[in-house]
Amino acid sequence: MPSQRFAPPSEVPGLAARRIAADIVDGVLHKHRTLDDQLDGSGAHPGLKTLADRDRALMRRLVATILRRLGTLGHVLSRLLDKGIPSDAPRAQSALLIGAAQILWMDVPDHAAVDLSVRLVQSDRRAARYAGLVNAVLRRCAREGQALVEEVATQSLDLPPWLLARWSAHYGEATARDMALALGHEPSLDLTVKSDAAQWASRLHGEVLPTGSVRTVLHGAVTMLPGFTEGQWWVQDAAAALPVRLFGDIKGKSIADFCAAPGGKTAQLAQAGAHVTAIDRSPARVARLRENLNRLSLQAETVVADAVEWAGPADGLDGILIDAPCTSTGTIRRHPDVAWLRQDSDVAAMTVLQQRLLRKSVSLLKPGGMLVYCTCSLEPEEGEQAVATLLAAEPALRRVPIDASEVFGLDEIITAEGDLRTLPSHLPHADPKLGGLDGFFAARLVKS
Repeated sequence: MPSQRFAPPSEVPGLAARRIAADIVDGVLHKHRTLDDQLDGSGAHPGLKTLADRDRALMRRLVATILRRLGTLGHVLSRLLDKGIPSDAPRAQSALLIGAAQILWMDVPDHAAVDLSVRLVQSDRRAARYAGLVNAVLRRCAREGQALVEEVATQSLDLPPWLLARWSAHYGEATARDMALALGHEPSLDLTVKSDAAQWASRLHGEVLPTGSVRTVLHGAVTMLPGFTEGQWWVQDAAAALPVRLFGDIKGKSIADFCAAPGGKTAQLAQAGAHVTAIDRSPARVARLRENLNRLSLQAETVVADAVEWAGPADGLDGILIDAPCTSTGTIRRHPDVAWLRQDSDVAAMTVLQQRLLRKSVSLLKPGGMLVYCTCSLEPEEGEQAVATLLAAEPALRRVPIDASEVFGLDEIITAEGDLRTLPSHLPHADPKLGGLDGFFAARLVKS
């Protein structure tokens, strides 16, 4: 839990949101805690309960903007600081990041951004002596910051160097730059609707994507949107909604969903009429999956188990979906903490688990059964290479190439081998908030 070093219950409006944002940014950058852990569940920041909805939204946007623009922020502040960011007072660092992010990218008056950042350091024992420095640096940022941002606009500073190097090597430098640019924009809200996408797009002031998902810009809480309580749709990135479609007609078929929580793909399978068994090792995540299915009035058997250890039905399965645990580098546009929490060495560790899940699935499939393997990773070891390794080891499996007609004519998301590969730079839009996709890989395999 974040330490409670601040006291006053009555304070300047907006300061509490910024203080909590500072705690959460510090949790990501210095304590390696995920945003999800700090925003929801038992490990959530205790101060969140006291925030009004408007302040909670401001806090989330502050945190996301800082993490999304962290490299550029570091460049700007290093140019404005003669001796670098103070290392002995984390709150001073957080205050500078919060103030600069508001000045450069958010619709907050400069004077308010400066004043509240100064108050943030003044209320911290270790950082109070830096109040004058924070004030001076942020005033300079208001005058000079935009020019400093522009001078590095083409350098992709907002990705860790190891990740940019990987993407440049695999996708080419130009595509890697396009991906990095797409990740700099706050993403839209994508919904998978049960029916009548056009009607829901109209009601939610959004648009229907070529893939059939409804995309809109979120204002306020998701739970307050029309259709949420009635279970008419669920939140799911448009790219994440594609793998289930690769099964084709699954009505009446037995399908297992490995690593199923929070259940977006389980819901798709159930909506398509399959007999679904949703398996996840986390009791808390399975409980959330059940809640989601209940809201949507959809049926699936849920199992708390490690999929690698699950026995499965004696007569086998018609299909298995593996949404494998991975480095999640394809989700950085929605989870910007991933960029700063992952390391290059994590890729190899994940591939071991992915191969175990893949080999297990082969033993559970009926002859003629279909395996759809997907990850929300942009790393080839977790996608293309994982499938190549499996096919080399399992002669009973063959790839069934995906045709562009199965993915709404989007040729650019089909690889030369016939697998699916979406990038953050796909589906561009005149309004950057309405463009882009999560990075996803999916392959379709059949057991002979």
